[in-house]
Parts: sequence; C-alpha cells; structure tokens
Amino acid sequence: LSVSLFTSLHVIGAIHSKNLVGSTDAIIKYVVEVDPNKYETIRRLCGESTKIVPYGDGGCERVLADPEVQAVIITTQTGLHKEIIMRSLNAGKAVFCEKPIGETPEETQECYQLAEKLNLPLFCAFQRRWDPTISRIQSNVRDGTIGHVQIIKSVSRDSPLPSIEYLKISGGIFHDCMVHDIDVITWILGELPSQVHTMANAQIPEIAAINDYDNVVTTLRFPSGTIGVINVNRFAAYGYDNRVEVFGMKGMLQAENKRPDSLISESRDGTSTNPILFSFASRYHDAYRAEMKCFIDVALGKVPLPITYDNTRSVSRIAEAAESSARSGKPVDIAWEKSEIPVGYFA
Repeated sequence: LSVSLFTSLHVIGAIHSKNLVGSTDAIIKYVVEVDPNKYETIRRLCGESTKIVPYGDGGCERVLADPEVQAVIITTQTGLHKEIIMRSLNAGKAVFCEKPIGETPEETQECYQLAEKLNLPLFCAFQRRWDPTISRIQSNVRDGTIGHVQIIKSVSRDSPLPSIEYLKISGGIFHDCMVHDIDVITWILGELPSQVHTMANAQIPEIAAINDYDNVVTTLRFPSGTIGVINVNRFAAYGYDNRVEVFGMKGMLQAENKRPDSLISESRDGTSTNPILFSFASRYHDAYRAEMKCFIDVALGKVPLPITYDNTRSVSRIAEAAESSARSGKPVDIAWEKSEIPVGYFA
C-alpha cells in the first residue's frame, strides 16, 4: 500500500511514521508537513526515499494527484482534519485520521457522508481497541464469561503533563482524553448509556485559566443496569496510568498498567518493581502497530471498516453530555434514535 502521511510531526505522527517504516505491507511515498522545521526529523524517521512536501504552495494538491498514492494518514492539528479528509476522499484515497474527524458534529457528518458516497473507507483512530488485553476483555464480556456486567471502570491519568499550548487547541479533556475511555467502555459492553453525571475541577491553575478541567469523574448509567465509572486526570506523577476493570456476576476482568518488565525484587527492605511506563506512546506501542495493520488491510479491501460513523458519533455525543454535566453540575439524560445505534450495540 502506497501512503501519504499528512502531519505536524509530534508524538502521534512519529508513532505512525515508525510503524509504517517498519511495515512490510506499506510504504510512505510522501510526508506532507505543516512545519518546515520538522523536515530533518522526518528524513531521519522515514529515510531518503520518502519525499517531503510542504502543505502549502500546491504541495497537498500534487500529492493527492499522484495515482500511486492509495491512502492518506492524517495526524495534523484538528483544524486541518476536515479539509484534508475531503480533499483526499475526492482524490479517491482511503483515509486514516486521528480523532476527532471534524471540529463539530456537522463537519464529522459531512466527512462520513462523502466517504459513503464515494465508497471509500474513513478510519477514525481509537487505538485502545487493538491493545491485546483490552481486546480479550471485550471478547470475554461479549461471550458472557463473567455474566451480566454490574460495574465497568476505566482510569486514564496522563503522563507527561501536556503543554498549555497543546491544551488550548486540544478540544478539552472530554473530547481529547475521555473519548478513548468512552469508546472502550461502550465497545466492551456493546451498549450506549442513557444518562451521564460528571464531577470535575481544575487543580492546575494554568488549566483552570483556559476554562478546562484536569480532574474528572463521570458515571454512566446503562439501560441493562450496568454502571460505568470513568476517571480522567491530566497528570500522574508516577507514569501513564491506564486501567480497565469489568466486574460481573460470575467474575472480574482487569487490564493493568504495563511496566518495562515483570521483575519483582524482594528483600528485608521491602518489595520493589519498575515504575509503570511513562507515556501513552510506550503503553500502547503494540496497539498502534496493530491498528495501522488493520487500516492497511481495510484500505486493501481485506477486512471491513471496524469503527463506523455511528461509533464515532455516539462517542462524541456522550463526551458532549459528560462535559455539559460537568458545567451544569447535573446529570444529563441521553435518548438514542434507532438509526444512531451502532451495529452490534443496543441502548
């Protein structure tokens, strides 16, 4: 698969670059970079055979006009997502895009409508689905291994603390961070919540100054009686803390934090282990690789699109309700039309 990577090279762009360079199923023909200061870093990551093209000055048009390019991968700032998606689809390319697809529900809908009209895949990246442990939890829950789920919990505490410059353009903690927890919980259960209730505050003054939160707990009420709990924080001093727990009538399933190795040291001074992994890039190293492999297979027509418009729309709507609850201090009810419920889910 010949691909073009549209990026403003930061952590996620570097992750996908490395995975594509290491893939036997794809080659990066072009990198379209927004920031000229990143060109040398791109050359080191992608090699001399990859052509680096500026986003402006007709660079985008030249790349999309190349018939050898079959797919486009987008890791730019959110404000460019819709423009690149629409151009790429109209040029006949399969599209992989980091969330969110658009800055508004209307933009997202427009992108998916064009993809459907042109019969091209638009793949929204929610990499946690490809984590081996989380994937096994989903399979076990759907198979009924632990019976009816009573409580499902997700913890996401970030490391390192993102820069204020990034946070200002991130879309806020609900749409930047919590969407991953919402996607995982609803995907594991195959169910959408009927009510959410959030308590949140900002304990870091710089985050309070931009009217965002850094300390959040959201509860989700599901029609089946399951209760969901999501805890999201912008910074954990001890590393990237991301865990999932599912408690059912017949047992419990857990995805714990990852460490560099499983060594436990015991002595008369006590017990010690290595710290948990530092960031999401290391925690989800395997998941990002598997996610990109899935997109390549989707683009080549080998497998169906695993994350649909209904998936991304429902996740965004739940995130909006969670933020609305945080700002009002009141629970928010969510009513779902039948046409809004993803295939394989209920509400």
